[in-house]
Amino acid sequence: MSEHKGYKGKIHDFLISNKIKVGDLVKVTSELTYSGILMPRYESGDENHIVLKLKSGYNIGIEVEKIEKIEKIGEGQSKIESSETIEKDEKLPKILLLSTGGTIASKVDYRTGAVTPALSASELYEAVPEIAKIANVDAEVLFSEYSENLQPQHWLEIAKKLDSMAESDYTGIIIAHGTDTMHYTSSFLSFALSGFPIPIALVGSQRSSDRPSSDAALNLITATKFLTESKTKGIYVIMHNDSNDDAIACHKGTRVRKNHTSKRGAFETVGGNPAFIISDDKILKNMNEEFFKSDKYEPKLDLDSKVALVKYHPGYDPRQIKDLADLGFGAIIFEGTGLGHVGNTMYEVIKNAKEQGLFLGMTSQCIDGRVSMTVYDSGRDLLELGIVPLENMIPETALVKAMWAYGNSSNADEIKELMLRNIASEFSFE
Repeated sequence: MSEHKGYKGKIHDFLISNKIKVGDLVKVTSELTYSGILMPRYESGDENHIVLKLKSGYNIGIEVEKIEKIEKIGEGQSKIESSETIEKDEKLPKILLLSTGGTIASKVDYRTGAVTPALSASELYEAVPEIAKIANVDAEVLFSEYSENLQPQHWLEIAKKLDSMAESDYTGIIIAHGTDTMHYTSSFLSFALSGFPIPIALVGSQRSSDRPSSDAALNLITATKFLTESKTKGIYVIMHNDSNDDAIACHKGTRVRKNHTSKRGAFETVGGNPAFIISDDKILKNMNEEFFKSDKYEPKLDLDSKVALVKYHPGYDPRQIKDLADLGFGAIIFEGTGLGHVGNTMYEVIKNAKEQGLFLGMTSQCIDGRVSMTVYDSGRDLLELGIVPLENMIPETALVKAMWAYGNSSNADEIKELMLRNIASEFSFE
């Protein structure tokens, strides 16, 4: 990479004259004094600013005309050093840490400024040595991907790996996962592995593990504590409860959404409280025992991704529904307005899709509340056309459940029966 990548014109000359290159740790005296790593530039038209990555992990632009002095004070960090080998205490319980990538398994490349999925599962373990005081951890990398790159086939790979551990001596399993699609993966695992004999925790972070503001360590430590002490089972998402470090939330895998792009408390249980709150080394159970009941473990590890989630809006072209049917999709989940409605311009294509054997389910665009399609004429019309109301199931959860149901059924009636069965607390009755 060029020593002055992205810098040109007068700012390029400025850096050369001061013997500064990308990746150097510098001290800049301007209106304030800043110390940080000089980052490469990508805004090709801007010749007026340098960019520093501060110790906090965030970037700042400084106008070159306002710089009074710049000096090199050290070399930029290029890698995270491994800690000493951690000895296992055979008296402690065992957990398995599976890494799939995402910010929790990422670090900042100080030569490019990128956050890359570079940490292995064992490096995560080494980066958070406090875990070694709670449990013995076996670590394994399944894949190293940002979660937006994960596809249903990845869910299957994770599920098959977990199924192979059903009779192991692990107390619980952590899945290090990116946050953007974590609730999709947790939903699929909840259905495919219903009744799994030990608890499984999907854990992520909003900020990479080598940043001072990272939530990765506390999330991992708390997940380990939960798995070893909660004496429960099920699929959970464990993340900060809010922006502070006072409490960590443990959400049921089918009732959780990422509701903020960047806050540490981005994940919330929809329609109720998190299943558990962990604070001051105490695990508080928020749900009644019925919530935690599950049948015996009978894995169903198939899926069919030919399912669509349709968010209805004014102006939606109904021909898109016809296209989905013609493409061989087996189910459509509607994210309707209010109590579960779509406009009457959709009625004809919905009728035709039903006649072609598609399963048609209705959820709501509203964050809270439940579908009720008998209140208004439009809802009753849609019921007559064969749309199945899905109560207060979260739309993303309904999509994933329909993929799972479609893969484990032979027709729309069987899909309907599975979709209406409360398998993994996907329906909330609060």
